[in-house]
Amino acid sequence: MKNYIEDLNWRYATKQFDANKKISSEDLETLLEAIQLTASSYGLQPYEIIVVKDAVLREKLKMVSWNQTQITDASEVIVFANKTYITPAYVDSYLQDIVQTRDLKIEDLQGLKEMLESTILKLNPEDQSAWAAKQAYIALGNLLSAAANMRIDTCPMEGFDVAKYDALLNLKEKGLTTAVIATVGYRSKEDQTQFAAKVRKSKNNLINTI
Repeated sequence: MKNYIEDLNWRYATKQFDANKKISSEDLETLLEAIQLTASSYGLQPYEIIVVKDAVLREKLKMVSWNQTQITDASEVIVFANKTYITPAYVDSYLQDIVQTRDLKIEDLQGLKEMLESTILKLNPEDQSAWAAKQAYIALGNLLSAAANMRIDTCPMEGFDVAKYDALLNLKEKGLTTAVIATVGYRSKEDQTQFAAKVRKSKNNLINTI
């Protein structure tokens, strides 16, 4: 645990990546597996992950990300796209996954199905999308921690035009919208932000015990 806290102190939102340093395919797969294993409400994982490799597309994304250089200089650009609505078919597909993974019968999950129908499926699409985006942010947090543990740099980013991202990535037709992105790679020696002391609330101002 001491090492884990050291990892979190080591990480920061990298502003300038070394464009010449790339993540190995093995390390990328480990990070994606960490995302895959992230907890989510009901286990529904109402989002998809897009790893943007195409250099031309990344240049276009940079233009609608306030020209932030992380988009093109980082080894990887990972987009967390949440579902804009949750359908009964999506819930049924999830229940089938449980059946196959745990060797159950669909009848065994009737209680869970009714719970999902009376909660998530009862929300209007706007509230469903907001809920799904929150789940995507949990996955983002898991990525940041996993990357820090591997001494891989990251920068979580909200500074982009959502509508233009959705258009460039063809997300609307898939019932998705961009929630947040993370650029992943290795810090540049020129990035002065890495030398700044980490600023966080004190535990007394952050944590309340009642």
